[in-house]
Amino acid sequence: MKPEYDYGEVVRVVRTIRDDGTFPGKQRGDLIVRKGSCGYVRDVGVFLQDQLIYQVHFIEEDIIVGCRSQELISADEPWVESEFEFGDWINAVNHLAIKGEVIAEAGSRGQVMSVRRDMDPIMYEVLFQDRMLLVPLSAICWPPEVEPAEEAAC
Repeated sequence: MKPEYDYGEVVRVVRTIRDDGTFPGKQRGDLIVRKGSCGYVRDVGVFLQDQLIYQVHFIEEDIIVGCRSQELISADEPWVESEFEFGDWINAVNHLAIKGEVIAEAGSRGQVMSVRRDMDPIMYEVLFQDRMLLVPLSAICWPPEVEPAEEAAC
């Protein structure tokens, strides 16, 4: 495993980071760092022998957070705001099909595996059970139970 980012490099977090129950002084679910925030890599470590974890110092928030590679991009890369990010749980707005075969029923739960910011408009790679689909924003929405306060569910 070779790190993508090095000590001192400026990185941007691509998804909002909330406490998973391990952050000192915070409650599970508390906001730690908003997506789009930039910080400096302080160290790189390994978790469970197969995941790189970057210790990132977000200076504006004056907080140090452990981030996985898929949660970061270089601060030099263009930042395109998106509704969903890696790991977000979503619902299908309508039936999603390939060549007439319904892959995900309307309301089916899926998980965002990647955000294709290189496409116009932005597309989302979403895993529905065992099938990965490339879908536009109009095809997915927040499930009511994880709906962010500032967003509306379908």
